[in-house]
Amino acid sequence: MRGRSDGGQKKRLIATLCAVAIFLGFLYVYYGSSSRGAADLGYGSKSLRKLGSSYLGGDDDTDGKQYESSTKFGQDEGEDIVPKTFPVCDDRHSELIPCLDRHLIYQMRLKLDLSVMEHYERHCPPPERRYNCLIPPPPGYKVPIKWPQSRDEVWKANIPHTHLAHEKSDQNWMVVQGEKIVFPGGGTHFHYGADKYIALIANVRPPLPTDFGSKAAMLNFSHNNLNNEGRIRTVLDVGCGVASFGAYLLSSDIIAMSLAPNDVHQNQIQFALERGIPAYLGVLGTKRLPYPSRSFELAHCSRCRIDWLQRDGILLLELDRLLRPGGYFAYSSPEAYAQDEEDLRIWREMSALVGRMCWRIAAKRNQTVIWQKPLTNDCYMEREPGTNPPLCRSDDDPDAVWGVPMEACITPYSDHDQKAKGSGLAPWPARLTAPPPRLADFGYSSEMFEKDTETWRHRVESYWNLLSPKIEDDTSRNLMDMKANLGSFAAALKSKNVWVMNVVPEDGPNTLKVIYDRGLIGTTHN
Repeated sequence: MRGRSDGGQKKRLIATLCAVAIFLGFLYVYYGSSSRGAADLGYGSKSLRKLGSSYLGGDDDTDGKQYESSTKFGQDEGEDIVPKTFPVCDDRHSELIPCLDRHLIYQMRLKLDLSVMEHYERHCPPPERRYNCLIPPPPGYKVPIKWPQSRDEVWKANIPHTHLAHEKSDQNWMVVQGEKIVFPGGGTHFHYGADKYIALIANVRPPLPTDFGSKAAMLNFSHNNLNNEGRIRTVLDVGCGVASFGAYLLSSDIIAMSLAPNDVHQNQIQFALERGIPAYLGVLGTKRLPYPSRSFELAHCSRCRIDWLQRDGILLLELDRLLRPGGYFAYSSPEAYAQDEEDLRIWREMSALVGRMCWRIAAKRNQTVIWQKPLTNDCYMEREPGTNPPLCRSDDDPDAVWGVPMEACITPYSDHDQKAKGSGLAPWPARLTAPPPRLADFGYSSEMFEKDTETWRHRVESYWNLLSPKIEDDTSRNLMDMKANLGSFAAALKSKNVWVMNVVPEDGPNTLKVIYDRGLIGTTHN
């Protein structure tokens, strides 16, 4: 009996302790969450506000008064305003890219074809898996180094990843020096500097004899300048690394869209943007790149490790879609010069493919070959019936890009380009303000274009005057126009030391081709 009585007392004691513990836990959760909410508000409104204030060169006290007045707005009328706050994301998510999150792909067990790079394309999380929090900066984050100094060095704390410096130490991609990461300007193919490599491309002469005899053109651009007196302005650099090629093109008045996937070198585009160089996360996989047809005068691939022969040459045909009439493809790779059996096979098959695409060798020297696209449709019409790759269907829209699968076909030129024997664009910088031919695709007149350009010139001048007490000329570098329309906002900033990523919504007028025709860059997005 005594044993059973002791057992009952123990049970009652345990039940009492559990009840007390639950009650204390409730109090902790209730009051703890309130204090955490206040902490989140403090982080989001004060600490980040302070960071923004110091970046803009503002005064903390003045900024604090503005903050206080903003939270009291409307309270004179008897209204209680409760600011909505968001928690700060876990530090593990300081580099989160929601639709390019490899962890999400693994967790959702998506069945993707790795051989065609489908796992590097956009895969957005369902609503229940989306983060609803503020992305924190990495520990020790500093105000970024200003352009143009940032081209050559950035703070290590801002992108705390040094594995590329060790992996590419023999290629001069980047070097760690104390608290900074330094970029000597090298690349896998141009160890001694992108500037020298660019000058070589600009002045490279074709070999004699060439595969096409006297038809082979010479680049031989004046003054070793790749912009060719303003005729080359927009460039696509595929597999760009840390974008040193694009960085050194800027001094030649050429703007490059530096493209690379979120792959094992996952921070390369992050480095590019921290340096102040135009760059974009993307991959030549199964979907069209988010740029309209005839957007670039030159495409570039330097040891980009892309299999151009796969799937009937579909990736090379995507470059063909993006190149303007007479555009160039500069290709630096072992296949262009090596003599082993495998490289020779690839070179023969690639030469045959581009020949059927009506590309011709403009120049070939050492490890680099430069092909040129035809100016008109004449060559396409002269091919033997049944020649592959075929021309794209007449109902195919070459400017539809958002989520559109690539096709292994040649995009013929429009009637305008065929008659003009080229794109009909003025050289840079005149093309920035000259009404482009494709303006007519939207029913816009030259007068409407000129009025839009002038309107935005006045608006940007007003913006700059409003901001001038807070910012210096070098405060801003990377800008984004979230609904760019004709790109006149970016055009109005030409004299400033900035570049603009022009974003055109995918569900509206596809005016991105007008933006590219003005010598600007951008992307389609939803």
